[in-house]
Amino acid sequence: MEPLSEDALERVLYGRPPVDEVTRPVPDVVSLHTELRRKGVALALLHVEYLEKHPDGLRYTAFCEHYRRWRERQRPVMRQTHVAGEKVFVDYSGDKPLDPSTGETQEVELFVAVLGASNLTYACATRTQQVADWCAGHVGAYEYFGGVPRATIPDQPKSGVSKSCRYEPGVQRTYDELAEHYGRAVLPARPMHARDKAKVEVGVLVAQRWILARLRHHTFFSLEELNERIAELLEDLNNRTMRVYRESRRQLFERIERATLLPLPAARFAYGAWKLGAT
Repeated sequence: MEPLSEDALERVLYGRPPVDEVTRPVPDVVSLHTELRRKGVALALLHVEYLEKHPDGLRYTAFCEHYRRWRERQRPVMRQTHVAGEKVFVDYSGDKPLDPSTGETQEVELFVAVLGASNLTYACATRTQQVADWCAGHVGAYEYFGGVPRATIPDQPKSGVSKSCRYEPGVQRTYDELAEHYGRAVLPARPMHARDKAKVEVGVLVAQRWILARLRHHTFFSLEELNERIAELLEDLNNRTMRVYRESRRQLFERIERATLLPLPAARFAYGAWKLGAT
């Protein structure tokens, strides 16, 4: 067997790009990935725009292959592409902040909502995970975003889903009224399908790291005081530059997602509890 040449060995060890990608200008893959989140944008269109700037650039097959290889290097599993204005993912954090407003240390809940395309994140503390607090978290998120995505993706919590099911979960009645008020759909994640809600699971981890961890040495004497501090840390989180996109969540939101959200209704959602009457 003949020994490998230096060029062949380098390709085997380091996956050196094809000659075309060495001699021709390559596209900015981060920019491609961001633009693909805009509604109606496809790689074919981005390739045409790329050739307008670089007539001697990569042909379409090499262009797509260049982007595909970059995506595969990001994670060992398939990544989902989220269109701007399409989805918001919501959940509660497993870790909880503390509220000693009653004279003793009390755990409260951390509600987290993450927009699919821009990763803009909202978080607030609530007393419980019950329906009233669950709905209040959504109202706060929509008002923070200044608009409403077309679908909300929760897990299957009892406060939002009355009947847990892989194919046709039943949405809790008050939660369904909230969805109707804001003119959007509720699409609960399927049980045992972590990838359905991966966006918010990452968002929860980020909130734990950049919000909860920074509160660990502080004492708050009311839920309002705690939420005021969370709001300050939230702005710091959303203005922090993301490594992959080279811009912040807030910048990405303003650039590609704000204009795609549905407008808020004229009136805020008024919570109402349902009870069965005596027979």
